[in-house]
Amino acid sequence: MSEKPPICNYEGSDYQTSFWDQSDRAYEDAVEAVALKRLLPSNGKLLLELGAGAGRNTPRYAGFERVVLLDYSRTQLQQAQARLGTGDRYIFVAADVYRLPFVEGLFDGATMIRTLHHMADAPKALQQVRAVLQENATFILEYANKQNLKAIFRYLIRKQNWSPFSPEAVEFAALNFDFHPRTIRSWLQSSGFKLERQLTVSHFRMGLFKKLIPLNLLVWMDSLAQLTGDAWQLSPSVFSLNHTVGANKNAAGGAFFKCPQCGSALDDTPPLLVCSGCNQKYPVDGGIYDFRLDEVIKSSQL
Repeated sequence: MSEKPPICNYEGSDYQTSFWDQSDRAYEDAVEAVALKRLLPSNGKLLLELGAGAGRNTPRYAGFERVVLLDYSRTQLQQAQARLGTGDRYIFVAADVYRLPFVEGLFDGATMIRTLHHMADAPKALQQVRAVLQENATFILEYANKQNLKAIFRYLIRKQNWSPFSPEAVEFAALNFDFHPRTIRSWLQSSGFKLERQLTVSHFRMGLFKKLIPLNLLVWMDSLAQLTGDAWQLSPSVFSLNHTVGANKNAAGGAFFKCPQCGSALDDTPPLLVCSGCNQKYPVDGGIYDFRLDEVIKSSQL
């Protein structure tokens, strides 16, 4: 994998409206809410929501005192601001998951929902997440599962060339990857996480089921099926509860941001953060911290 993996950018996208609000996705949203409720700790200090998008899941993190919403797209974060408001509880950060702009050991919790499947270098992303988490922090990861029943059936009847049983990721569309559960477990372990629990989610993600079965019943059925997740993973979506392992320092009091270019700690001085190590400048515009190096460098050259 190259040093700079490609980024999936939802800038200017109406993803929240077209995919969630105007499509038949109430089932998927509801069963993800069930999974998060089961896995989230009852309380916490500071949560990092990776791939927060327009903030669809953010209200579900009510047990945490503060939430950092991170996404590469500014427009997605602006939609999140419109949904959540701009009070002190939320911090909006435009940044690259491969170069997180936070000091090590800062967060006691993190989530990555419907985001890893856009990662061309998933292990590198997981390593970055581990670095900014405290000792024994909670990490809830969702990933798209290549070993799902539909993929297995299509493979057996030769409607699909790739094997759902092989360990490598499959890129079924540009920057859209499905992963094998065994591979994900291996990456989590090598990145410094201990997998505690798995839930299989969205078992009935088919239009026919949604038409024939009432939503409440469909969600109840899925909530029961989720509990098989530790035994087998055959659904299109898998949620896992993980905790960090190994000794590491928690962030020093007052430390928060770091320069993604050189790693120096940054003073939080909106509307512009200036790195004392490399003099790189990061703007804060409309309540959104912008640490996207490619975008920052591009704007400085105009």
